[in-house]
Amino acid sequence: MTAQEVRLCALLLQEHFGEVVEKVGTHLLRSGALNLRALVKKSLCVLVQHGMCTFGPGRRGPAGPLEYRVSCERILYMLRYPRYIYTAKSLYGDTGELVMEEILQRGQMTMSNTVRTVADRLTQNMEDGQSTDYNDVVTAFSRLVETHFLQRFSEVPESPVGGKGGVQMKMVTWVQELQRKPNWSTQRWESRAVHTHLCECIYPQHQPLRCNSTPPALSPQACGDEGIYWQVNVERFHLHFRHQAIISAVASKLDQTSSEIVRTMLRMSEVTTPANAAYTQAVSANEIFRAVPPSYNISRPILDQYLTLLVDDPMEFVGKAGDSGGGMYVVNLHRALANLARATLESVVQERFGSRSARIFRLLLRKRHLEQKQVEDFAMIPAKEAKDMLYTLLSENLVQLQEIPKTPDHAPSRTFYLYTVNQLPTARLLLQNCYKAVGNLIDRRLFETKENKRHLEKSQRIEAILGSLQASGAEPAQLAEVEEMITAPERQQLEALRHHINKLDSSENQVDETIFLLESYIKSTSCSR
Repeated sequence: MTAQEVRLCALLLQEHFGEVVEKVGTHLLRSGALNLRALVKKSLCVLVQHGMCTFGPGRRGPAGPLEYRVSCERILYMLRYPRYIYTAKSLYGDTGELVMEEILQRGQMTMSNTVRTVADRLTQNMEDGQSTDYNDVVTAFSRLVETHFLQRFSEVPESPVGGKGGVQMKMVTWVQELQRKPNWSTQRWESRAVHTHLCECIYPQHQPLRCNSTPPALSPQACGDEGIYWQVNVERFHLHFRHQAIISAVASKLDQTSSEIVRTMLRMSEVTTPANAAYTQAVSANEIFRAVPPSYNISRPILDQYLTLLVDDPMEFVGKAGDSGGGMYVVNLHRALANLARATLESVVQERFGSRSARIFRLLLRKRHLEQKQVEDFAMIPAKEAKDMLYTLLSENLVQLQEIPKTPDHAPSRTFYLYTVNQLPTARLLLQNCYKAVGNLIDRRLFETKENKRHLEKSQRIEAILGSLQASGAEPAQLAEVEEMITAPERQQLEALRHHINKLDSSENQVDETIFLLESYIKSTSCSR
């Protein structure tokens, strides 16, 4: 764990959970495992609630105190919360967005509490007299569970350990039951019976289930899901992000039809392919032909031509694994991530050092090892400029210099000096720079907010007054008088602040996309070895 990762984790914890939780998390990150005596109990509960801290028997064994370890990786996932929420919104609408937002905010929730909270929020945003059907929220929740974007989280007590009277709690994760569909009564969620059983549970008289009516309390005890908690399955979201990145790369490199074929292959093997696999499960051309959306109107000969084009493409996103069934094809996930990471590195070099430096960088990636004279000749760049660019890239650790002596004395006159680019260490270096960049963006956003704290508080007070006046049916003159409490210079300053904050937020999301690609490539490389 690097200093930049610790710094970024501390900023994220402070922004989301406050200063006390940030101090506890940072102390754990730097110190490793600690027992409860050295920590703040409430802050630790927040970290455990959000899955960022785990615990178990300490160095003294089961008879000793429990020790707690914080997960740097889980903390960094908070950078992707906006992407998780946006994905849920794009797939399942506003209801799915609010479900995801509530669970991310609380770490874990029962379905009954989630349904009630989301339905109440949707009703508040509707016009008077309108309301949200609980069944719509249940449907969105069930679809998120069916597609594995939500998974079960449960805690069960163990018998006392080491003669102590306390009860140790631990997380129990079931590989098969994590994505099991919920059911209010039997804990097996049958999609056809969910709505009916929910209505029977809350409305024994089978009245219409509406938020603006006055039902009994929608509690876990009443609905039969007490102790059944749900959390966000971040690995499923990361799988979705990875597939979208591959599909977008194919679309930009070839065309939309090719990307749809790759999308179909990924969708067919999504359930059967492990998350860390280098290849997807092989699918036949006949199966791909049946699964391609009819709207693309692709005939079988055209499909075979596209598959051949994808296999022969230098990017090697698709490979051929056999000839049965019209040909067996796989998506080369590791190769795809390596190519995406490579394109990211080339883009960074071009943006920071110019197109000529990027030309040298790409040349070294392709040729692997070149002397300075060969770099000048192949890149067609004057010797002086090429030398300056190579030394600049070398000083930034983007290019490495390898010495190959012809004699044991390592005399410079009898030594080959070869320039090369090692993609994996360079990707790790860029990843640390991305962590530093996001930390700087968060620091700047906090500074901007602190500098304009008085204006923001005044704006919030006025907005609250306007909301209460509008709810009570105030006259337009009264509303205009309240709005004039903010002067024109203050309004202009608030607009500039909102513009800066939005720009900083957008930059954070863009850098996180780069972080995700680099992390995926590094993990894929470590798993493939």
